Amino acid sequence: MMPFNTVYRKMMQNVHLAPENDEDDLYSGYNDYNPMFDTEDLENDVAFQQAARTSYGRRPPVTAKIPGSASSRPLATGFGPKTTLPSSMGRPMTGGIQDGVSRPMTAVQAAGYTKAAMRGSSFDPLGQARGPAPPLEKKNSDSPEEKLRQLEKKVNELVEESCVANSCGDLKLALEKAKEAGRQERELLRQREQITPPENINLDLTYSVLLNLASQYAANEMYAEALTTYQVIVKNKMFTSGGILKVNMGNIYLKQRNYSKAIKFYRMALDQITSAHKEMRMKIMENIGVAFIKTGQYVDAISSFEDIMSISPNLKAGFNLILCYFAIGNGEQMKKAFKKLIAVPLEVDFDDKYISLNDDLHTNLLLEAIKNDSISQMERERKSMAEEYIMTAAKLIAPVIETSFAVGYDWCVDAVKASHYVELANDLEINKATTYLRQQNFNQALETLKMFEKKDSRVKSAAATNLSFLYYLGNELAQATNYADLAVNSDRYNPAALTNKGNTVFANGDYEKAAEFYKEALRNDSLCTEALYNLGLAYKKLNRIDEALDFLLKLHAILPNSAQVLYQIASIYEIMEDPNQAIEWLLQLISVVPTDPHVLSKLGKLYDNEGDKSQAFHYYYESYRYFPSNIEVIEWLGAYYIDTQFCEKAIEYFERAALILPTQVKWQLMVASCYRRSVPGQGATVLN
Repeated sequence: MMPFNTVYRKMMQNVHLAPENDEDDLYSGYNDYNPMFDTEDLENDVAFQQAARTSYGRRPPVTAKIPGSASSRPLATGFGPKTTLPSSMGRPMTGGIQDGVSRPMTAVQAAGYTKAAMRGSSFDPLGQARGPAPPLEKKNSDSPEEKLRQLEKKVNELVEESCVANSCGDLKLALEKAKEAGRQERELLRQREQITPPENINLDLTYSVLLNLASQYAANEMYAEALTTYQVIVKNKMFTSGGILKVNMGNIYLKQRNYSKAIKFYRMALDQITSAHKEMRMKIMENIGVAFIKTGQYVDAISSFEDIMSISPNLKAGFNLILCYFAIGNGEQMKKAFKKLIAVPLEVDFDDKYISLNDDLHTNLLLEAIKNDSISQMERERKSMAEEYIMTAAKLIAPVIETSFAVGYDWCVDAVKASHYVELANDLEINKATTYLRQQNFNQALETLKMFEKKDSRVKSAAATNLSFLYYLGNELAQATNYADLAVNSDRYNPAALTNKGNTVFANGDYEKAAEFYKEALRNDSLCTEALYNLGLAYKKLNRIDEALDFLLKLHAILPNSAQVLYQIASIYEIMEDPNQAIEWLLQLISVVPTDPHVLSKLGKLYDNEGDKSQAFHYYYESYRYFPSNIEVIEWLGAYYIDTQFCEKAIEYFERAALILPTQVKWQLMVASCYRRSVPGQGATVLN
């Protein structure tokens, strides 16, 4: 063991006590600095300048080391002498002492600002003194690639123009643009094949050009050309989604009434569409069912529609399913199909959410604004379509699903009451009464309608209106008036009830009051055609001809082919002593009802008053041909033949008049006169 004194001496050799008489040694090392932060001579540092000149100041590769750059240099600390640190970038040391020469330390310099610039040049950090940048290289428009790009752009523009023309209704222009796009696209393919490999061909452009061309052929009813173009797409294996276009081909065959081929292509398209596109598959299956109905294959159609109703039920498929079961006479299946129809979800809120619950003006204005927006209109259209399908189906199956029409209709009413179409049950009951009217079973109609006297106001008003009309037809004005009052009191905003009330007042001769009811009906429904027509008649009775003509002309704009409206307008022009206009409107009328003898005789009379005997004879003769018992027409024709000295012809008409009215001696005398004119000396014999 080493002696303690020896050990102590060795330990004390490494201990350095601070001198007590020199206080400055306490702060030694504070003025030293790390040479890594020495930026004094960076502009002369080759490695640093090389790194600054590279893109975004990236470091040069490590392999570009300068020999000796990894050598150490002093590092100044407050606890010992300076030591050297190796450069992390493999460049020579830029700070500290190098080659025996130390360089001063500077502050961090701004980008673009150097000592050299300060010594001899102006401050120019953006390098503007170098002048403008060289101009961009001009695109070579003569290069093959640029020509191909321009041609491809032109093809796309032609396809877009074709689609826009089709949407605007100009089908001919759309087809011309589609054909031109096809020609340009073929030219593009020819040029591209010369300079690029085949795999660089733009298949999407070719597909869009062919599809647009086929669509435009189909829109212009050039079905053969459309099918040929679709075949080009379908048979090309490079078009991966071409198989779905067999749906379009099936649609064309359906329009051509080639139902077997339509079914074939629909089924081929169905095989190409995955189950992810459920809606598309349902539409194709619906088309298949319709095609089977067209060919009378109701069992196959039922299979398609049953699949649709089990996967994705809709109103049209449900109604078609009922039609198929009706065609094969299966009453029980009709009931099941009817229940499926009324269970189809409409995704429409049946509650009236636009009724204001307070008197807030702002809320009421907001509700009025959104009451007729596009979404509300869509909801009303869907509800109206559903009600139409259900009402039609009920009327169709009611007589055949039970022992009698009434029992069948009651079953339909009960089924509807159990669904969310509860309000429709009352309409079905009223429709039941209307059906009794068509069957001329007035007693049953009255009993059915009287059941609604204790229902809610809307249904009561509808039933009372029909009851009033029934009594009006039976000329029981007292009862008609009572039920008309009940209808109006139950629902003052029902235009049909107001019109019916006006009719009862009109029948009692109070035309002024009747006109007020008709105008009130029009305020509730400006397109109530019955109120417009009756208002015109009321003003005609009041001799307010101009106002009557205005309302009838407005009604004519709504119902341009209404024979009654055309006749009333012609009659008003006749009252206004404008025979030319009256004749013009009557000519329009006979284009609608060419065999009406009364209208033809009216035209003959107007032409006769105008002195045009030839036209008058033509229309009188046509009237006589359709109705040879009109005494006025017979008399005019007989007189016409006498005036034209064809007495033998006149005898035929006067003899017919004598057969119609044998008690009037006038016609026998006319026959005798004709004989006397045609054969002198024979008249007295005939008279005896």
